[in-house]
Amino acid sequence: MGVLPDSGRAGERLRGEIIGWLTTVMRRGRPQSSLVWFAVHNDAIYIQSRPDAAKLANIRANSSVSFHLDSDGLGGDVVTIDGEAEILGGPSADLRDTYLSKYERVIRERLRSTPEEMLEQYNTTVRVTPRRVRAW
Repeated sequence: MGVLPDSGRAGERLRGEIIGWLTTVMRRGRPQSSLVWFAVHNDAIYIQSRPDAAKLANIRANSSVSFHLDSDGLGGDVVTIDGEAEILGGPSADLRDTYLSKYERVIRERLRSTPEEMLEQYNTTVRVTPRRVRAW
């Protein structure tokens, strides 16, 4: 069994939520939070990024990150994850399929784009390997 919850409300949210927050650490030690799209795959969190994004420079300097989902607005339904981030090349075929099954509709209908165009722009994959999960 992995670190990420695969059942219960936290598991449901990790599979279904569209937006998450990735917090990296800037060179001078200041946290930087970025709104991200994400997919859970093989007990890790994967994020597609533009290759020139500041979060990638931060990860290169310090791979310790936090990832969280918004709460229910009343302090409940919280999911926070501490982990180690690694910058990979583009997504593998199975990760690409997982990512697009979650976001293809949003890409086409809301952004009026295509999955191919999005993955061309956001062509750098970040894998967050979870070390600790807190959920309530």
